[in-house]
Amino acid sequence: DEEGWEQKMSQIMGDCWHQEYPRPQFRRDSFFSLDGKWQLNGAPIHVPFAPEAKLSGYRGRERGSRLSYRRYFRLPEGFAGEDDDILLHFGAVDQRARVRLNGRVIAKHEGGYLPFSINITRALVPGENQLCVDVIDSLSHAYPYGKQHRRPHGMWYTPVSGIWQSVWIEAVPRKGRIQELRITPSLDQVEILAAADSEELTIAIGGEGIEKPFVMTAAGLPGLLHMREGRTCLEAPGCEDPDIPMVGQRFRIRMEDTGLPLHHWTPEHPYLYTLTLETATDQVESYFALRTIDTGVKNGKPVLLLNGEPIFLHGVLDQGYFLDGHYLPEEPAEYRRDICRMKSLGFNCLRKHIKIEPEVFYYACDREGMLVIQDMVQNGGYSWILDTALPNLGFQKRSDHRPGWTKRRMIFVQHMKDTLEHLYNHPCIVIYTIFNEGWGQFDSDRMYRICRKLDGTRLYNSTSGWFAQKESNFDSVHAYFRNRKLTAGTRPLLISECGGYVRKIEGHLWKSYGGYGYGTAKSREELTRRIEALYEEMVLPSIADGACGCIYTQLSDVEGEINGLYTYDRKVCKVEKERIRAIAERIHMTRKQSER
Repeated sequence: DEEGWEQKMSQIMGDCWHQEYPRPQFRRDSFFSLDGKWQLNGAPIHVPFAPEAKLSGYRGRERGSRLSYRRYFRLPEGFAGEDDDILLHFGAVDQRARVRLNGRVIAKHEGGYLPFSINITRALVPGENQLCVDVIDSLSHAYPYGKQHRRPHGMWYTPVSGIWQSVWIEAVPRKGRIQELRITPSLDQVEILAAADSEELTIAIGGEGIEKPFVMTAAGLPGLLHMREGRTCLEAPGCEDPDIPMVGQRFRIRMEDTGLPLHHWTPEHPYLYTLTLETATDQVESYFALRTIDTGVKNGKPVLLLNGEPIFLHGVLDQGYFLDGHYLPEEPAEYRRDICRMKSLGFNCLRKHIKIEPEVFYYACDREGMLVIQDMVQNGGYSWILDTALPNLGFQKRSDHRPGWTKRRMIFVQHMKDTLEHLYNHPCIVIYTIFNEGWGQFDSDRMYRICRKLDGTRLYNSTSGWFAQKESNFDSVHAYFRNRKLTAGTRPLLISECGGYVRKIEGHLWKSYGGYGYGTAKSREELTRRIEALYEEMVLPSIADGACGCIYTQLSDVEGEINGLYTYDRKVCKVEKERIRAIAERIHMTRKQSER
């Protein structure tokens, strides 16, 4: 019965997602969560969890490809004033959504991994409101779909359907609203582009240990900040030329002029400056960090540079799957726990594999000092023979320039651009992967140029694994089946996937059969020894010849893929921690020796 269902969900869940502010890079005081009990196809479900997740509590009939969500809500007393607009936010809905409020269609959205917002002011009624979200999720490969598969097996996992991130409402001023924010740091200054419907905008910069913040005010034109062909522009009402450069609300701030201490963001010292934007009617809290990422040459070998200093990305593959929550952990704090688990093993980097997380994940990486390689979410077809089997036999060259401009390609390009814009302000992200192992790959050189034009502050691995073309910041290799010394060419070498050794832990398996991975180990000692051999025989010898990073597969088991450093439920670490942690120190010493 529903009373029993609610008691059970309350015991499992509490209000952890309900209380979490979903957008830490653009925070207002106004926040009303719609997470919690909804109806899906007539049965109760706990949002933000997808119906495939145990924590959703969903026990409804077969969903098929159509999902119909419904819930009722009342805005809290005094939540909004007469001069406010009400915005409705969705973190992610997979794949095609139509949103209705009180029977009126207010928005349509396509794509299952990025947020969208709707001004619902005119559709609201006094008292109780009915919100409906109609979703079509046919797992169409025209849209980004990542590791989802109708028949989970091996490296393919249970699909996610419908709403799988938080739904929430905020009240914003109708006039004087701060609309967008774009932060571009360097080592000694920060550029802040802010769009506000106001004649004047004030910013204040502070941080830990700073008693008196730095304040700057500038008059500007009211308008909307947006990206147009790689340029940040101001689109002002009544302006004949919508492509005029952003003026009046561009803040270039040299840190030496602020009187504030200079701190560079690193994995060891992830210092964040606080940032407050304010107009006469609106206030937004944000943050930034001073850091750069680039490539260079040291002793005749290509290197990766963080803040101008060589760094080795000692990382793991992070799929972002959780036993009971599926696409989400049980509570947002689990993201930080995953980060701390990996840092305690000596790792400084996560490769977020073909999935975009809620912003609270990236916020945790920003705070804890975890570098992120962010993959684009792939769409299109994947051929095991052409994209996996033959490349592992050595057939790793083929052209990806094919004529034609299909709907699938247009969707990928738009999603790629939107991903760059959505995550632009997070200092933890240093590299983007555009294509992985040939999956959906097309015109990768052109994609590289588009990305560099939109965000030149990051580096790009155009083709992870194989099928490299001409333009990329890295030579990228996947090395699963034998350990061998590798040599970089003119670009830094990124071992972007390797390892993946299976160790089953009874009582902590998603299912009792299966065990996908790349080699086996029967004990903690044996798995640790195999990982040590991988670094001793392949990674460490390759550092002197231009290897700048290595990504071990993977953080945890995922469903039938049993090759994690942790079990799927994160309850068992499958390796000897001290010995794995010692690998990081050996990498550091080897890199230092190679620089002499």
